[in-house]
Amino acid sequence: MIRRWSIARRLFVGNLLFVLALTAVVGTAAFIDSRDRAYSDAGQRMEAVAAAIAANPLVLQAAATPNPSATLQPYAQVVMTNAHTDFITIMAPDRTRWTHANPDEIGKPYIGTIEPALHGQTFTEVVAGTLGPSVRTIVPVEDSSGKVKALVAAGVTVRTVDIAVSARLGPIIAISLVLLTGGSLASWLLGRYLRAVTRGWGPEQLAQLFAYYESVLHSVREGVVLIDTGGRVVMYNDQAAELLGLEKADVDPGSSNTPRLSELPLDASLQELFASGRTALDEIHLRGSRILVVNQAPAVGPPGRRGRQRPAVFGTVATLRDRTEIESLGSELETMKTLSDALRAQTHEHANRLHTIVSLMELGKTDHALEFATKDLELSQQLTDHLLASVDEPVLSALIMGKSAEAHERGAELEVTISGGDGFDGLAVQDVVTILGNLLDNALDAAAAAPPPRKVELGIESGPGGTTFTVVDSGEGIDPDIVKDIWQYGYSTKAAGIRQDGGPGSPSRGVGLALVRQAVQRLGGTLSISETTSGLGGAQFRVVLPGPDSRKEAN
Repeated sequence: MIRRWSIARRLFVGNLLFVLALTAVVGTAAFIDSRDRAYSDAGQRMEAVAAAIAANPLVLQAAATPNPSATLQPYAQVVMTNAHTDFITIMAPDRTRWTHANPDEIGKPYIGTIEPALHGQTFTEVVAGTLGPSVRTIVPVEDSSGKVKALVAAGVTVRTVDIAVSARLGPIIAISLVLLTGGSLASWLLGRYLRAVTRGWGPEQLAQLFAYYESVLHSVREGVVLIDTGGRVVMYNDQAAELLGLEKADVDPGSSNTPRLSELPLDASLQELFASGRTALDEIHLRGSRILVVNQAPAVGPPGRRGRQRPAVFGTVATLRDRTEIESLGSELETMKTLSDALRAQTHEHANRLHTIVSLMELGKTDHALEFATKDLELSQQLTDHLLASVDEPVLSALIMGKSAEAHERGAELEVTISGGDGFDGLAVQDVVTILGNLLDNALDAAAAAPPPRKVELGIESGPGGTTFTVVDSGEGIDPDIVKDIWQYGYSTKAAGIRQDGGPGSPSRGVGLALVRQAVQRLGGTLSISETTSGLGGAQFRVVLPGPDSRKEAN
């Protein structure tokens, strides 16, 4: 069925029919033009012959004699032979023939139009005479006074003209064959190319396939971005527009107004990935408050025939998955782990102190045991009272107390300074624990790896205008060349699975600060890092979160 024909076959058949029709039209036009030219040339030649005979004084002299045929018939026979005409008829003004190619027709009336010639005009016509249809020219023979004394008709039969036309049919047929052959070859080559590009599919199949792809692009939960080799965004679906913060607009692949990558409001990491065109597998990129998993692969066409051509590369296809909710759950789990680690360290510290007290009592050192227990209780109670009085958030208080115990366990000191206490309203405790927990973990790692004295300072300033967290450590500090890199997801200066003090650490690195940055951005705050000015010699992280009033205005 023609409905199943491929685009290539349809184009070949359609173009072949067009070439056939064009060849027929051109051939017919060339033939008609050649025939008209042949008749025109014959008429001009006959006019020249007839005019030359009419200008001969012999004709006027013979016309004045009683028997003109006796003089003019031999003359006409000679001219017919030399001029290659089929007939030359010299006649009286009353149509009486004086000469004719057939002597039996002499004396009979001439068949044809003579009225214009009687009025002194020369004219050419195609008319059927005694020799059949012919092209003839009639010229008047006038005396010195302008009176018409005779008429001269010279002509060739149509058959003779047709023979001349037939001689021109060869080139016309050759030209037609060249047109037909060239058009057919061009159709075949173009059809072959289209067959390779469309894989032999017909327009109905391609339309159906395009409808399927269009539906898939706009229905999948993953974002899809198509980028050509020139760095232009050919197409992106609604989900990609939502994930990347772009306008939901239909991008026409054939339009020259498709946006360039540099024109889109993308983060630097996504710009670099899309512009490079490299293959990516499950790469993590941060986009505002979202965590995106990005895969990218080249868009290649079908390979050449028999593997003789490399596959054509049209650009890249990138897919985006939103992993924010999963990371949020992971962040909550990490928060619980941070709290559990802090409580474990605190439990371990209290267990050590309890064992010390029990041992003193067993040794009979009751006074020393009482003094030790009292002093430890005072220190713990002071920190607890300070936190409870300053921070109206039990989870945050538990986190700081646990981190204080963990610092003591790792041979470091955590000094806490708190002022205010009204800026935590409306803040999600998970975000606060994520920010402080990761900053304190990094600070404790840096301090524990540095020579004594090992110290971490935590400053919390809160009020109606906002909350500021400042974490300072006594570590080696951060190289200014990598300040921008440490916020990237997956970047770390530590070995995976090992803490800098030699203890067991997290199996994955480069996550904490990226989560801190994401949480701060989500809350509309600012995050900075600088060298400490407190004399500890390490790094200083400063987080500023807006207060409840500022967050309401922003929302």
